Amino acid sequence: MDPEPPQYLTSILNRSIPHTPGEKRPKVTLTFAQSLDAKISGQNGAQLILSGKESMIMTHWMRTMHDAILVGIGTAVNDNPQLNARHLPPRSPSFGQEYSYNLPRPIILDSQLRLPTTCKLLVNYKSGNGRRPWVLCAHEPQVSDDVWKTRLEALQAAGARVIPVQATGGLQGLLSVPSLLQTLHELGVQSLMVEGGARVIGSFLAERDSVDTVIITIAAKFVGSQGVGYGVDIGQASQYEHLESQAVGRDTVIALSAKST
Repeated sequence: MDPEPPQYLTSILNRSIPHTPGEKRPKVTLTFAQSLDAKISGQNGAQLILSGKESMIMTHWMRTMHDAILVGIGTAVNDNPQLNARHLPPRSPSFGQEYSYNLPRPIILDSQLRLPTTCKLLVNYKSGNGRRPWVLCAHEPQVSDDVWKTRLEALQAAGARVIPVQATGGLQGLLSVPSLLQTLHELGVQSLMVEGGARVIGSFLAERDSVDTVIITIAAKFVGSQGVGYGVDIGQASQYEHLESQAVGRDTVIALSAKST
């Protein structure tokens, strides 16, 4: 395995990205794997392994090229991800080459603090095998004060850093994308990789000027009508233009760039 990310990935993510003067948010890469029929998970959000080995390795290289990696609470509960670079060689000399790369900080959008304290992210951190997870929650709890206090204390005791951000104000208690991006920028996050799930993908695509690059891995398989897709209307889709396509093993990776406004 090469001791560095693929050249095409480097050229995509390291390109110059114009930002509005005074804009205070990280550089954002939205990435996910989908089937040929545009499904990203199974029935009721069940985890699907769509990516082949080669594109999975590419995704793990991509993680190392960002300060932080973000998923929603649905993905955190259903998939119990580690959000690390375990498919890459250990960060130590191998065959005369030094594998040195960044490990991104895991961030979970969890408006009601439902993240299990036994999840792999917290277990890995407590055992010294991962960075401290950040849990972004709503400023105004949507559960009783006692439940909120219990959940907050449990997560903090398990090692999580809990960070309140502004919610959208809707009944679903979704966190505001512009608010959370500004908060992460203030905390020193300069580049953010967003991996899902469906609701998070939709929230970011719905916020104009919040995503710089979209990288989609398309697997050569169908999931069927019971799979879960992601909602994108024609207005959101028109904000992006093709940047590059690359065959990666059995999959096809397509990169899109946000159009300049």
